[in-house]
Amino acid sequence: MDKSIINNHQKYLERMSLYKKFGYDIEEERKFIIEKAQSIYGDVMEVGTGKGYFTLALAREGCNFTSIDISQEEQAFAKLNIKYCGFESQVNFKIADAQKLPFKDNEFDIVFCVNTFHHFENPLKITDELMRVISFEGKIILSDFNKEGLMLVDKIHHREGRSHNTGLFDLDYTARYLLDSGFRLEKSRTDFQEVVVAYHPII
Repeated sequence: MDKSIINNHQKYLERMSLYKKFGYDIEEERKFIIEKAQSIYGDVMEVGTGKGYFTLALAREGCNFTSIDISQEEQAFAKLNIKYCGFESQVNFKIADAQKLPFKDNEFDIVFCVNTFHHFENPLKITDELMRVISFEGKIILSDFNKEGLMLVDKIHHREGRSHNTGLFDLDYTARYLLDSGFRLEKSRTDFQEVVVAYHPII
C-alpha cells in the first residue's frame, strides 16, 4: 500500500485518539447520528466531506453515496482514508459549493450534513439548496456541535496553536427555518452533538 495512504490513516487514528482524550468519541458520535437517521435508503449525499470522518462511517454502514466539499485539499484526506479501508467503490467524491449544488431538483432521498453548519456564513442559502435537491419522500439529517462541543473543539485547536472559526448561527437557527418551510423535525442530542432529522413536507 502507498506510504501516503498509510501515513494519512495514522494521522486519522491520532486525531481520533486526541478527541477521545477530551471526552469526544468520534466513532460513537457518528454511530449515534446514523442511528437517528434510520432508515437510510435510495440516493444518498453527504454535504461537507471534510477529512472524511462521517464519510467513513457511512461507507462502513454499506452505503453507496455522493460526498461533496468545496475544498479539494480537505477532501483529499478523506479519499486516502476511504482507500485505506477499501471503500473506494462506494463513494462518489465531488468538489462543489453547497450554496449552488450541481444536482437536479429532488435528486436525493437522504442528505447528511455533519459538523459543517457552524462554518457557514449563510446557512439558509445552503438549506434552500438541501431542500431543493431532496426528494418528496426524503429527509435531511443535520448534525453539529452544541455549545459544549464547540468549547471542546476550541480547546483542541488552542492546544495545537490554531483557531477554530465559526459563523454567527447555530443549528437551531437552521432548524427553525426548516420548520417554517413545512418540514417535520425530530431532534436528539449527545453531550457534545445536536442532531436534527427533517422530513420533507407532504404535498
